[in-house]
Amino acid sequence: MAPPPATSPNPQQIQQFLSSVLSQRGPSALPYAEDTKWLIRQHLLSVISQFPSLQPKTANFTHNDGRSVNLLQVDGTIPMLFQGVTYNIPIIIWLMESYPRHAPYVYVNPTRDMIIKRPHSHVSPSGLVSIPCLQNWIYPSSNLNDLVQSLSATFARDPPLYSQRVSNPNPNPNPNPNPNHTPSPNPSGSINSSISSSYGSLERPPVMQQQQPPRAYPPSPYGRVRAQTDDAAEVFKKNAVNKLVEMVHGDIIGMRKARETEMEGLFGAQAVLRRREEELNKGLKGMQDEKEALEQQLQVVLMNLDILDWWARDNKEKTNKLGDVDVDNAFECMDLLSKQVLECTAADLAIEDAVYSLDKAVQEGAVPFDQYLRNVRLLSREQFFHRATAAKVRGAQLQAQVASMAARAPHYVT
Repeated sequence: MAPPPATSPNPQQIQQFLSSVLSQRGPSALPYAEDTKWLIRQHLLSVISQFPSLQPKTANFTHNDGRSVNLLQVDGTIPMLFQGVTYNIPIIIWLMESYPRHAPYVYVNPTRDMIIKRPHSHVSPSGLVSIPCLQNWIYPSSNLNDLVQSLSATFARDPPLYSQRVSNPNPNPNPNPNPNHTPSPNPSGSINSSISSSYGSLERPPVMQQQQPPRAYPPSPYGRVRAQTDDAAEVFKKNAVNKLVEMVHGDIIGMRKARETEMEGLFGAQAVLRRREEELNKGLKGMQDEKEALEQQLQVVLMNLDILDWWARDNKEKTNKLGDVDVDNAFECMDLLSKQVLECTAADLAIEDAVYSLDKAVQEGAVPFDQYLRNVRLLSREQFFHRATAAKVRGAQLQAQVASMAARAPHYVT
């Protein structure tokens, strides 16, 4: 789509142009994120209203890898105040695909009669501009208005362009043979008259020109004559100030990166400490629960101990009267099944103690390992039979209890 007319741009036409190109869909759509197109439109309208010499356009931009993409650009001139006179610097601002989250590309766009100053602290030989405003671009606070103002201030301290001097074939410094006629600069003697209509950057206002004496070359901030007449002390001072600014800027960037790295480390340590705090709180809660459970068990044990002490004191006199008591005959079973269960259980527990003693003996080396295995095998076999017999006897007791209950059931019914 064609950009708005270059001559005397109408703000309404510019708004219509931006709305049209930013609302396109499909293959012809501009490669900007949908959530940033409105902000891009506002940035462009703001900078154009502040600097009417700039105009928005669409053009193809070729990346270093060969990719060509259709992007928005701001083309025109920006004012630069140098030695009390305002000049215009031709520039192009490319809004890349990632704009406004990342800084745009700014190029100085010299005409055929202009040359980029070499070396320049902020402009490369290809015209690419690098200033702190671009390097410290922060989304969404950074905008094109601040960028253009920063460019104007930076170029005022160190103009990036200078004009080429073209030799005048006429040796007479006054190109007008009529002495009564008001002299004017010779177009063949300076480039200022050839580009003043489009940029107005290389000549003073017309009123000031009429008041000045006639000369072949109008004053220009880019001329080589100014460079030859500059005071060496002023040049040294300006270079020293630029060097100090660059050094301070580099130190600030380094300090910021170091602080960001330190902050990331502190945030990581904070996350680890929080995770450990949660683990400690969880472990502390578990220990408190376990402590409460152990206190409850201790209360039960103390209560049982009191009961046993009371029973022992109560039965101590009875034990003294009985004299020597056979432990095996201390308890009498009610029937044969109960006696058989008692014998099987006693044998089972005795075998369990024997196996435990064999484990201790083999650990201490008192019993050979092969003998330990044989004894454990025999004892385990015998323990299995005792347990099986006890289980069958308990089953028989349960059946006997059920039969007894069934026999007594008619008496309860009647």
